[in-house]
Amino acid sequence: MERGPVVGAGLGAGARIRALLGCLVKVLLWVASALLYFGSEQAARLLGSPCLRRLYHAWLAAVVIFGPLLQFHVNPRTIFASHGNFFNIKFVNSAWGWTCTFLGGFVLLVVFLATRRVAVTARHLSRLVVGAAVWRGAGRAFLLIEDLTGSCFEPLPQGLLLHELPDRRSCLAAGHQWRGYTVSSHTFLLTFCCLLMAEEAAVFAKYLAHGLPAGAPLRLVFLLNVLLLGLWNFLLLCTVIYFHQYTHKVVGAAVGTFAWYLTYGSWYHQPWSPGSPGHGLFSRPHSSHKHN
Repeated sequence: MERGPVVGAGLGAGARIRALLGCLVKVLLWVASALLYFGSEQAARLLGSPCLRRLYHAWLAAVVIFGPLLQFHVNPRTIFASHGNFFNIKFVNSAWGWTCTFLGGFVLLVVFLATRRVAVTARHLSRLVVGAAVWRGAGRAFLLIEDLTGSCFEPLPQGLLLHELPDRRSCLAAGHQWRGYTVSSHTFLLTFCCLLMAEEAAVFAKYLAHGLPAGAPLRLVFLLNVLLLGLWNFLLLCTVIYFHQYTHKVVGAAVGTFAWYLTYGSWYHQPWSPGSPGHGLFSRPHSSHKHN
């Protein structure tokens, strides 16, 4: 009988703790929602500015052209100087897969929520199919250039012994090394992905301005794409500082920029193309109500 008040006090304390935890969770969710809303609005405004996009193109050019000069001012033993570092293996080598996954989800949500039409959504998603074809085609072209310009060498203690083997396959089969002009595929891919993601993500500013549905899931997917874009910029800088020869990197970036221009800068503006980002999505007049 004497334990009754103690048990009651214990139950009361437990209820107060649960209520306090519930309030704390609500506050944290509110803060997270506010940060998500504010971050997505600001990022959309930045990426949607044509002036800033032009400056971004200049930034990428400066990274590739002048970035290698930083190799004289950085630590050569840093983790990013190793070909086997985590980011190089898990992200750079699979950059197109990451880009397709994140950007595909964003394009799917934006186009379908804006139009509710499967055919239009599929047409906009086909830009990623074209991008995949560009990536595969460029990779094969780079290998062909290396084959056409290469020679077969055998490493020896005294140096390199040149062999007259006709192609890469027979050279590698003999246990030797094939060396030719190697365009940096990593620089090409990271440059192409950066330009592509900046172009696709810029649509979100118009999407918000038209008052279309913009709940937390869509905003989160958009911010994930922004973070991935930032990661690609950082890894591109690491690539041009630590890996490949200078001309190989410049040529790779130039080919990536040219591929972007042929697709996003030219072909996608034609009626018989997959269409440019945002094409056909914003025919309705602007709405002044708040986003969800």
